[in-house]
Amino acid sequence: MIEKVDVKCGFLCNNRCLFCVQGNKRTQIGDIPTPDIIQTLEKARSEAYSVVLTGGEVTIKPDFLKLVSKAWELGFEHIQIQTNGRMFAIDDFCDKTIRAGANDFSLALHGHTPALHDYLTQSNGAFYQTVKGIKNLKKRGQRVGLNIVVNRSNYRHLPSIAALAVRLRVDQYQFAFVHALGTAGENFARIVPRYTLIEPYVKKGLLIGILAGKSVMTEAIPYCMMSGYYPYVAERIIPKTKIYDVGVIDDYTAYRVNEGKLKGEHCTTCRFDAVCEGPWREYSQRYGFYEFRPVPNPA
Repeated sequence: MIEKVDVKCGFLCNNRCLFCVQGNKRTQIGDIPTPDIIQTLEKARSEAYSVVLTGGEVTIKPDFLKLVSKAWELGFEHIQIQTNGRMFAIDDFCDKTIRAGANDFSLALHGHTPALHDYLTQSNGAFYQTVKGIKNLKKRGQRVGLNIVVNRSNYRHLPSIAALAVRLRVDQYQFAFVHALGTAGENFARIVPRYTLIEPYVKKGLLIGILAGKSVMTEAIPYCMMSGYYPYVAERIIPKTKIYDVGVIDDYTAYRVNEGKLKGEHCTTCRFDAVCEGPWREYSQRYGFYEFRPVPNPA
């Protein structure tokens, strides 16, 4: 049973993130015609009650509000917008999106300062717009989660980013280890950090949210790097999701386990082998497995 459908609505974007997994889809594919997306939504509604509208940057699509309205008319109970949040700096845009039926917002914030966030997104002013977008949505009583992509430039600042998230009163945030596909793959050396380097900063960042009563989690960080924080590994709770991209991924969990990630032979001796997905395949192929030490069963 599918719990959620993820619908890519095109690949144009007003950011140029150094770690974008979509890479050249922006130029090779660009936008996706609205009738095609509506057809996908109609099919998806027979499969799940929860939908994520994403891209690229879905909010810059001229027919964005029409798509949100269509999802609501089709009876989706949970309509999440996955976005860089910049358009939500506009009050009227917030109001129209909420009235159209959106009821959950996942925003991307990758730095605690304009200098860091705007460098990573390669877009001047992006930080201020995203932060204002978060404030506008929270002021309107919306549920807001943050996706923070962990990379070589920001991992030392994860506690500061977490502190900012708490000040902004977001409901949830996650640290997602960068996936070296697309632009991130092209920029591997300057973008992808070692897991052993990020571990203490990830844990400090999680603790800030835990103490503040926030929902916090990690994505694509193996259990052996999460000692003391095992309950915060997101893979154990990610719903079964179908993704409508250029092609269709029927089961994103199966894709991650069988294609997206790669574990070493010694992982079979770890107490979490049955539930841990391991690191992204591109990371394992570049750096190997020596960092990952099996967690022994309790005595």
